[in-house]
Amino acid sequence: MSRVGKMPIALPKGAEATIAAEQIVVKGPLGQLTLALTGQVVVKNDSGTLSFAPADDSREANAMTGTVRALVNNMVNGVTKGFEKKLSLVGVGYRAQAQGEKLNLSLGFSHPIVHQMPPGVKCETPSQTEILIKGVDRQQVGQVAAEVRAYRSPEPYKGKGVRYADEVVTLKETKKK
Repeated sequence: MSRVGKMPIALPKGAEATIAAEQIVVKGPLGQLTLALTGQVVVKNDSGTLSFAPADDSREANAMTGTVRALVNNMVNGVTKGFEKKLSLVGVGYRAQAQGEKLNLSLGFSHPIVHQMPPGVKCETPSQTEILIKGVDRQQVGQVAAEVRAYRSPEPYKGKGVRYADEVVTLKETKKK
């Protein structure tokens, strides 16, 4: 069996999981998330501890056990603590401003870029060159951060662009005569 799938998940205080026939719903202080289940994984809730087991001895069921366990663990962490991605803008004149559900970006183009945030994802700008994207769904937070970064990804010669806060951009050496 999958090593990840063998580990049970202890539900923290304030979080509760409901297991139906085809889905699992995790509720917490920050919100609620739902995951559709396949018939390959059996999920059990033993008084605040979720355990996962493959439904049969197939290789796919074994692999899905670890996958479902990781997804449910991310759901539990999301509804209790939440997830956040931090982006930084590097470049002269590059600015960001959060206005409600929209993120206004000035990235050196002839026009400003307005990125609409999906439901469940919030963004903040502590400074003009920092963007904080927060939410309960890890996949959605990561996807929004990747979409914002894609507007102007860091270029390899000067390092200008939108990058993750912990990202290291390796700069190339310019052409010599």
